Amino acid sequence: MLVAGSAPEVLGYYTLSASQINADEVPLNLLKKLPRYPQLPVALLGRLAVDQRLKGKGMGEFLLMDALSRTLAASAGIAAMAVLVEAKDEAAVAFYAHFGFLPLNALGSKLILPMKTVVVLLG
Repeated sequence: MLVAGSAPEVLGYYTLSASQINADEVPLNLLKKLPRYPQLPVALLGRLAVDQRLKGKGMGEFLLMDALSRTLAASAGIAAMAVLVEAKDEAAVAFYAHFGFLPLNALGSKLILPMKTVVVLLG
């Protein structure tokens, strides 16, 4: 709620950018369905953050779904086989895993969500 005379506040944000990953990073079950290129195009979801006052109130999910929706729309014109995210901690890994993101590295901090899963999530 904006109170008259008060300055607007940022309650959450994310960034999206085009990126690529090496094909050898992608799990084999996904790689089998993709063209044989050394690098694969992805959308990088970076810096998704929510104001501490809104943690646990659905703002993170709202922002994630907005980011995925924008990524899906952009992927119609610019190739992206998945959404990539680098989680900053275990809580972030759990958050993304809840929505179907799959680990790409042994640490589990680099996660990927195939575009086909994005389509299912968005209905």
